[in-house]
Amino acid sequence: MTAALRLRQLAGLAGLRRPGGFIVVVALVWLTAACGSSPPKSITASTTSSTSASTTPRTWSIVALGDSVPRGTNCDCRPYPPLSADGLTASSGQTVAATNDSVAGYTTTDVLRQLTSDSSVIGHVRGADTVEIEVGANDVAFNTGSCGTAVDCYAPRLPTIEKNLAAIVSRVHDLSSGHKVLVVLLDYWSVWLGGQYAAEQGEAYVDAAAKVTDQVNSIIKSTAGKSGSAYVDLRAAFKGPDYAYDETHYLSNDGDHPNAAGHKQIAAAAEAVIEKTLHI
Repeated sequence: MTAALRLRQLAGLAGLRRPGGFIVVVALVWLTAACGSSPPKSITASTTSSTSASTTPRTWSIVALGDSVPRGTNCDCRPYPPLSADGLTASSGQTVAATNDSVAGYTTTDVLRQLTSDSSVIGHVRGADTVEIEVGANDVAFNTGSCGTAVDCYAPRLPTIEKNLAAIVSRVHDLSSGHKVLVVLLDYWSVWLGGQYAAEQGEAYVDAAAKVTDQVNSIIKSTAGKSGSAYVDLRAAFKGPDYAYDETHYLSNDGDHPNAAGHKQIAAAAEAVIEKTLHI
């Protein structure tokens, strides 16, 4: 079944939800039709009269939350949250718009604070159909002074990531309690430098980066499973199914952030997960 056909079928359920917008986030919240607990919401709102019926399309909302990756830092390009909205608009025939509330440098603590004290972000999430969330790398930022490549030195920071990420997802659901949403959590190809930029730092750096990335990504994936959220594996998107490819061509010149090709790759991976989750 094509995305467009499935979304047209969903349109018949318009009366079940209030009008609203559609948003993306680096970690997504979409319809929790993914959980299979209740009928999906409509893509259009409709009104009928005794003699005729008309449909009024509405804009679907994606809200993006997280750090410099969804923000599009060091890339003079359209970042992946609006790109994913563009792709879903093209595949569904419905209007999908993204609001990017991610902030460069943010940690899980910062995103949680946004969701409890920033009225603008709270308003966006309240009306979101999907929330994309990608955050956690800055919680374990590489520190040349104290930890360096000593993997165990970063371990005490991991429980905070786990606790905060669970609270972030819970808060998103609390804010959107009036309607169904899908939360999409995205992980990292590397929480430090990647590709040839990492290799230039030496073998110890490459090994430590891989291990710390494993730990952070495991938390993100586990949180998605426990909370019924969708999960996007960006290491597979950038490095292949066995994580064996060199992702340098997806990175900007700082070796840390995606370039335009990288953002397109992330958007494609996010779109695929959303469509699979919604069975469209």
